[in-house]
Amino acid sequence: MSYLQMIIVTGASFFITLILGPIVIPILQRLKVGQSIRDEGPKSHMSKSGTPTMGGIMMVLAVLITTLTAGLSGEQMKDLYVMLFATISFGLIGFIDDFIKVVLKRNLGLRAYQKLIGQVLIALILAIYFLKTSSYKANIYIPFIDTSIDFGILYIPFIVLFVVGTTNSVNLTDGLDGLASGVTLIIAAFFSLVAVKMGMPSVAIFCGALTGACLGFLRFNAYPAKVFMGDTGSMALGGAIAAVSILTNLTMIIPIVGGIYFIEALSVIIQVVSFKLTGKRVFKMSPLHHHFELCGWRETKVVIVFWLTTFVLCMIGLFGIRI
Repeated sequence: MSYLQMIIVTGASFFITLILGPIVIPILQRLKVGQSIRDEGPKSHMSKSGTPTMGGIMMVLAVLITTLTAGLSGEQMKDLYVMLFATISFGLIGFIDDFIKVVLKRNLGLRAYQKLIGQVLIALILAIYFLKTSSYKANIYIPFIDTSIDFGILYIPFIVLFVVGTTNSVNLTDGLDGLASGVTLIIAAFFSLVAVKMGMPSVAIFCGALTGACLGFLRFNAYPAKVFMGDTGSMALGGAIAAVSILTNLTMIIPIVGGIYFIEALSVIIQVVSFKLTGKRVFKMSPLHHHFELCGWRETKVVIVFWLTTFVLCMIGLFGIRI
């Protein structure tokens, strides 16, 4: 797998997403699957009400079409199927949640415990599969110190927590036009470069397709957004990134390169714990991107700063991996 091949795959996925946009968005508009905006959210977001959601379908389709026509075979297809399984299955949970909210008009969607049960079951399948098939076994690579730790019997619960945590963190990041898609684009590009260096063509092709899909989706999702990815897209992206990091044995690099995911989720945890224990809020609003909005930052400024932060973190991440 060469860098040129990866670029071709990325470009193909990008153009497929661009083609899907004018097809999928009008369909979503006709189905009236418009985003509802929380009353307690930033007032500037009220104008987004009614914008079509569930646009993540475009990215999932682009990745699916691109990877399945990329010419992989044998063992490479097994890894590809696992990544697609994680992407589609988590995306399906998001799709059901979106469908209940915007089509059946039940604002809460799936209950929290229902989503969690589904997420844990999928994560458990992935954890058992990787433990049985991965050459790394239960060893987890630790970046910067270039060593691995054998997690032994703790490997499965660790992977389950990691997968569930990652997918929900990406979901929390999806709150501003172009934020989650842009951050994930950069992280997917990081993993595609790493996969080429590691000699993992299936991962490189998948991440290249994911990069192109996110880039194409930004054409419609950047401010002012014509479509939102919904939980369909954010959950699918979270599942994809989680599966890729496990396949490459780089789960411990996610808190670094995915630092934005991490602080978004952490801000919610801090806010909830603080309010329950003291009755006071640490942030003006959580997740963190809303805090900056309420501090007076324009939405586009928050998004660009978070993109640049992710780029810098990915550069740091490259130094932490010895390939």
